[in-house]
Amino acid sequence: MRKLIFVKTARTESWSCSECGWAFNPSGPPHGDSLEDMMQDFERQREKEFAAHVCVQHPKPKALKL
Repeated sequence: MRKLIFVKTARTESWSCSECGWAFNPSGPPHGDSLEDMMQDFERQREKEFAAHVCVQHPKPKALKL
């Protein structure tokens, strides 16, 4: 079962899918009259996009060879 996970690397930090290469990319700044409203808007957008994504359309990147 896929899960929404927070991934932190040397290059980026993002909310991602545990089963594929999908990562949340907000379409713009969150909306709201307060910080709490903006946080809730961000979370709603993230949850909606995570639920709607199709894993087979976002293959995991191949491991980097150094």
